[in-house]
Amino acid sequence: MQIDLIDTFLDLVETRSFNKTADRTGVTQSTVSARISALEKTLGRRLFTRSRAGTELTTAGLRFEPHARGLKHAWTEALRAAQSAENTALAMRIGLQIDLGATHAGDWVAAFQAVLPETAFYLELDYSIQMCADLASGRLDFGVLYSPRNLPDLHFESVGEVSYRLVSSIGPERADIDPASYIRASFAPAFDAQHQRLFPELSDAPVASGQNIAVASLLTASGGAAFVLNETAQALVSEGFHIVKNAPAIPQTVYAAFHLRHRHSSAHRRLVRIVRSHFGAQLSSSRPAVTPPIS
Repeated sequence: MQIDLIDTFLDLVETRSFNKTADRTGVTQSTVSARISALEKTLGRRLFTRSRAGTELTTAGLRFEPHARGLKHAWTEALRAAQSAENTALAMRIGLQIDLGATHAGDWVAAFQAVLPETAFYLELDYSIQMCADLASGRLDFGVLYSPRNLPDLHFESVGEVSYRLVSSIGPERADIDPASYIRASFAPAFDAQHQRLFPELSDAPVASGQNIAVASLLTASGGAAFVLNETAQALVSEGFHIVKNAPAIPQTVYAAFHLRHRHSSAHRRLVRIVRSHFGAQLSSSRPAVTPPIS
């Protein structure tokens, strides 16, 4: 299988530029052209048209695109299966939103191992945008994330919700918060939109971070005010911080994500149920997939 031809085709679908695809894939433009020509010769159809307006997919190219994505995903999974540990029947790569790792990773992986004892698990913490790309390509099998992306072949289901609370080292009143010492948290697009609506006066803080652990560290070191996960807020209260009155908590929906081809997989359905149960969500495992906000 000449996976380089598929990779080049899919990158060109995204860039619509032979030059850009050459730069992104680290080859010459003539190599990109040769690969596309070889693929077109194999298929017996033109896949792209080139004009002054740019590079566009032909009808045959449009028809081939979903199959190319499937081939790429299957190839990546096949490589990983062949290279996985010999003493396990299955290997699964799990991605977790960075902020969920500290509070949930241990419990979830233990529960995953209990229901899939012959499976080897690899866990990594990342942001939603990268996890979605890795799920689409086959580099990840299952993700728990904040921000679904509108990528073909990905399936999302809401599994629960986390809450961020505003804490302050100064006092419990919202009026006491000094914008100059406020730390602007930016955990996800949905969080940012709610923050802008509820706290427009705090949107131009001099310091910002997208990680709960980093925000908490900044608070501990320098004081001030910021939104942190509810569990972190309770820990900071024990260190002398205040949960700010009249400041509503900001909820963040959590989604399970995986490739469409695994939507009815027994292993993936078990993982979804475990994550839901750990959030205490009262959602039936047979509930249809939601249409989440796309970042």
